[in-house]
Amino acid sequence: MNARDLNPRNLNARVLNTHRDIKRQTSMEMHPGSGRLKRRLRLFIAAVVWLLGAGSVVSILITPTLAASPTITFRKIFKQSYPEYVEIKIAENGTSTYDIRQMDEQPSPAPFEVNRELVEKIFRLAHELHDFNGVELDVHRKIANLGQKTFRYENGSESHEVSFNYTLDSTANQLLDIFEGLGREEVDLDSLQRTMKHDRLGVNDALIRVENDYNSKLLPQPDLLLPLLDQLAADEKYVDIARDRARALAARIRNH
Repeated sequence: MNARDLNPRNLNARVLNTHRDIKRQTSMEMHPGSGRLKRRLRLFIAAVVWLLGAGSVVSILITPTLAASPTITFRKIFKQSYPEYVEIKIAENGTSTYDIRQMDEQPSPAPFEVNRELVEKIFRLAHELHDFNGVELDVHRKIANLGQKTFRYENGSESHEVSFNYTLDSTANQLLDIFEGLGREEVDLDSLQRTMKHDRLGVNDALIRVENDYNSKLLPQPDLLLPLLDQLAADEKYVDIARDRARALAARIRNH
């Protein structure tokens, strides 16, 4: 049997054709109790079982290929800070999750958006670091604890990772800036959403933090803030100073 025969559509067609052939021939056979009819029914059942088994094999062979996507994970653990735990996973197909919390909180990864250009840059930088295979990034000097950071690459059964406290490698620092920026971005979005919902008087303070991060070029995807900024600017239930700040920041992001 060749690969074309194993195509699921062809398998279904073969089952149906086998059924039609047997039905047509058995209609011309002896009465239902005849041995010939029973033999043909047994052959039909065996053919269906075999073909369905072959279809399962095809499904097993195809599904992992379609579902698998190389993934890069960034993890930072920095106890007695906020947040203490950051984990961001970026798949090459664009699927991304973040988990930002304190160490005593339960894991709660959530999906978030990462644009295609940034995904490609992340994987390009990782490839320049040989997908973290056999690389050494830590300076191994006695310096302050800046948090244990880990880059991990996974592609099927292949996986490599490297951990460090501080590095002088320029490529690793570019990758670190992107991931820390993505984490900062999600913290800012969460803070702004939370204050808009539960603390209207605190909205302006949350906006100042977002604006400071934008001014410091810490946010890799500031355009993701636009829907929330537009909503805030248009809603009269918030104080005018916050609405004006949101409107001005949105204009800066759009005109950048």
